[in-house]
Amino acid sequence: MSENPTLKVAILGAGLIGVDLLHKIDQSPFLDCVMVVGRDSQSVGLRQAAAMGLPTTAGGTAALLESGRHVDLVFDASNADSHAEHWRLLEPTGALVVDLTPHNSGIPAVPTVNAVEALTGRHLSLISCGGQAAVPILHTIAQHCTPEYVEVVSIGASRSAGRATRLNLDEYIATTQDSVRAFTGTPAAKVMVNVSPAAPPPFRVTMTVLAAGIDPGAVRDLVHSAARKVQAFAPGYAVTSVDATSDKVIVAVEVSSVGGRIPAYAGNLDIINAAAIHLAETRAASPLTEGAAA
Repeated sequence: MSENPTLKVAILGAGLIGVDLLHKIDQSPFLDCVMVVGRDSQSVGLRQAAAMGLPTTAGGTAALLESGRHVDLVFDASNADSHAEHWRLLEPTGALVVDLTPHNSGIPAVPTVNAVEALTGRHLSLISCGGQAAVPILHTIAQHCTPEYVEVVSIGASRSAGRATRLNLDEYIATTQDSVRAFTGTPAAKVMVNVSPAAPPPFRVTMTVLAAGIDPGAVRDLVHSAARKVQAFAPGYAVTSVDATSDKVIVAVEVSSVGGRIPAYAGNLDIINAAAIHLAETRAASPLTEGAAA
């Protein structure tokens, strides 16, 4: 294995998420984007990719396969309705497929929680931006106590919600709820989303956990420890408050985009893309042997 292994990657989708993902890949020493795939040759995203000197196609996944390019990993940043067909076409190639849509068919993957286990598969789900912001905190709290009820409320700026995000809000809620249940062990979970037209705030996620036997001091320490692990790859992630009693914990986090490529308020894009890049770089640094589970 070389000292600096590089994965050949492709992006499906040239919207807000796909374009930010492209710039993050461009900054990674472990990832090399070999094609950006869209459906509209005149889209801003495809034109930006072409201006960066990257191969593009408006022919969808079929055009990627027909190009004959070797691809180790495909990021699907399109929409939930299209993902099942994308996975059907890509599964025979052996590439790792990282789904950034809320389709909920791959292995749910949260870098600080289950990266090693998830990367034994070839089809990963990044849940949602709210899931990536909330699950690291909620999973940590669930190691301290047994949640009886969990509630997650996400507020994002309407300017940072593209067409696919708006069309997929029902899937977003369902997929995030399923993952919260899975990572906390409680069936009683509720997720709400507010796309705000107000002056763009940072991406905000508030979590409420009801449980018996909470040690307020211990849970505060655990929350901040979990946040520091996320900040290692998403530096705009911050805990803004922790209110804990013996039977309730309320945690609020904000995520701001850093680096100047997208507005600071677009933390929803930044958190899921940062998670995607972190998983891909982890895979590149520790490639799996052939025959990993699908």
